[in-house]
Amino acid sequence: MVRNIGISVASPRKTCNDTQCVFHGSLPVRGKSFSGLVISLKSNKMAVVAREYPHPVPKYKRLERSRSKVHAYLPSCITAKEGQQVRIAECRPLSKTVSFTVIEASETNGG
Repeated sequence: MVRNIGISVASPRKTCNDTQCVFHGSLPVRGKSFSGLVISLKSNKMAVVAREYPHPVPKYKRLERSRSKVHAYLPSCITAKEGQQVRIAECRPLSKTVSFTVIEASETNGG
C-alpha cells in the first residue's frame, strides 16, 4: 500500500519495508522540494544531488549560475542512477547532513 505524501508525484512501482521511506514508511515530507542531477551514489541509501540556480550579481545587474550539492536519502523502492534527474523533498533530519529524501526519479537518463 502506497501512502499519499501530499505532492503530485508518480508512486514507485516497487515496494519496500523501509521505515524511513516516504511512500511505505512513516517519514513525513515538509518544506522545500526541487529537482536536481544525481552526482554520486557511493554511500549506502544516500544520493548526492546537485542543483543549479541563478544567483544575482548586483554590481553588473546580471545573474550567474550557481551550483550546490544536497545529500538526500534514497529509499530502496526508488531506483536512481548517476546522471539522472530526480526530485527531492525536505524531511526531518535523518543524519548530520541528510535532511532531504528522493521522492521521484525521471524515466529518462540524463547522461
